[in-house]
Amino acid sequence: MAAEQLPPDFDATVRRYYLPVAERIAALQNRLGRPLVVGVNGAQGSGKSTLSAFLKLILENNHDLRTVVISIDDLYLTRAEREQLARDIHPLLVTRGVPGTHDVGLGIQTITKLLNAKEDDVTLIPRFDKARDDRCPQEDWDRFKGRADIVILEGWCVGARPQPDEDLANPVNDLERNEDPAGAWRRHVNNQLKGPYRELFGLLDYLVMLLVPSFDCVLDFRLKQERKLAHKLETTGVKAENLKLMDEAAIHRFIMHYERLTRFMLTDLPAIADALLEVDADHSVTGLSFKDS
Repeated sequence: MAAEQLPPDFDATVRRYYLPVAERIAALQNRLGRPLVVGVNGAQGSGKSTLSAFLKLILENNHDLRTVVISIDDLYLTRAEREQLARDIHPLLVTRGVPGTHDVGLGIQTITKLLNAKEDDVTLIPRFDKARDDRCPQEDWDRFKGRADIVILEGWCVGARPQPDEDLANPVNDLERNEDPAGAWRRHVNNQLKGPYRELFGLLDYLVMLLVPSFDCVLDFRLKQERKLAHKLETTGVKAENLKLMDEAAIHRFIMHYERLTRFMLTDLPAIADALLEVDADHSVTGLSFKDS
């Protein structure tokens, strides 16, 4: 887990918070006797990838459950496909992130194959290159042989439900106010949650949420996330001029695309999440509760 750049004392977080969640998932899988799809939800930079990686490690090592992690970020539409959406529907759809910018069909197809694969079947796991803002070529996708016992789908909007239509009337930030004054973009995003994404998230058997204190923390979390990405890429020898990394101003504008739905999820999802991990402003997990407790 060195790649996650975790502090030395992080093992206490794993034992106190991550391990009990993995135990609940394993118990549910054992009780149902079939593969499970687990959703991991959390605002940008809240620790979804780290949590998912540890859940996979625990489920495989402690419970002998073959586990696959899929990030919803790896299901983004290609740059060309989003540029087409920008021309056809709304210019803001060129920016990856919100519902409507993912290949939902690809996600459903991939998860379904993992759950039903025969012993020799190989499932390709999509990968997206955020630094270049485009999907990786298929030869660079991961491969998983056989059937998965647990599929973890992690992402900032995993499990999200649509807002009431009347809540879309007023803009929540300058991006919506200046670039979506008529509300066409936010209505399209909300309609995606009513339709295609409802089918994708309907595959979930168990939902884990990382609950941040407020949306105000997201900018700081996202800045740290971009710095980690830059450091990771530097270690691989990728030249900075070939990347599409963002400075603070660009990140501030970028997260405005996520603000509306993030704020809504912070109020809507805690009541329906099966496991709720509380994350403080310092990025530390400070609490854990279960819906069935």
